[in-house]
Amino acid sequence: MLQAAALYAGTPLLQLAHAAIPLQRCLTAKQGALWTVQRQLSTAELQVQVEPLSSPNEGISVVSLTRSAAKNAIGRQLLRELQEAINTLRQERTTRVVVLRSSCPGTFSAGADLKERATMTQAETAEFVSGLRRSFAELAGLPMPTVAVLEGFAFGGGAELALACDLRVADTRAQLAFPEARLGIMPGAGGTQRLPRLVGLSRAKELIFSARRVCGSEALQLGLVDHCVEEGKAMERALELARDIAQSAPLSLRAAKAAINQGVEVDLATGLKLEEYLYAQLIPTRDRLEGLKAFAEKRTPSYIGE
Repeated sequence: MLQAAALYAGTPLLQLAHAAIPLQRCLTAKQGALWTVQRQLSTAELQVQVEPLSSPNEGISVVSLTRSAAKNAIGRQLLRELQEAINTLRQERTTRVVVLRSSCPGTFSAGADLKERATMTQAETAEFVSGLRRSFAELAGLPMPTVAVLEGFAFGGGAELALACDLRVADTRAQLAFPEARLGIMPGAGGTQRLPRLVGLSRAKELIFSARRVCGSEALQLGLVDHCVEEGKAMERALELARDIAQSAPLSLRAAKAAINQGVEVDLATGLKLEEYLYAQLIPTRDRLEGLKAFAEKRTPSYIGE
């Protein structure tokens, strides 16, 4: 398998596997705690906050959008802090699941900060949108599963941010829309690519062409979200889901996510090669042996990510 020649988008399978199961260069729990403390020193000014949870939610990190005064409109500062959070979480080995939420009641994100955008030159606008697209791609590429919590509206870039997560939990008051065409632009942070992959080509075109708002229950029917619960219960359901996921071996989660995400973009034969390679990386791990031992002893496994 090490000599498998199949490539995806010019990236060797070996590199994909290393990205999926980063056994080295990970933050320790102590380093992660220090990073959290350093950020908390000025939480009043932060627009993105990261909180690693403790038992019974151990292994879950919550990323909160906190720019309530602007309904979490995505401007330069929020994007910069989101990118910082993504960069750190990518290396954080104690985090098994990431939950992305808003601390602003009734709002996930209003989308791009159009007031700030109006002050940008054409070159600055292009640079900002490029950074937005890159950050959302890196969020989608985080090695651990991610869950977006949608309580309230998610429009434009806010909806695209939710699409960059692996799973989405909405409540009945949630509303999603892609209004960019009404503003003389188009979705530019992955919406034209991720939306059709979730809801199908025709439905994606309808939603983008018409800018129609979709409520939580319809979003569930369309496949735009994975769960829809009663008003105010989305975070609770997301944590339940995250706890279920966090019981799995962390390296297994990372390998499975990489196999699924990369495999759907290539032909079946290449996808199977990728699956074979990633599975092979799990065979010598201590967690695999722990899983077998725990099964034989009829107890809950204690996984350490090695």
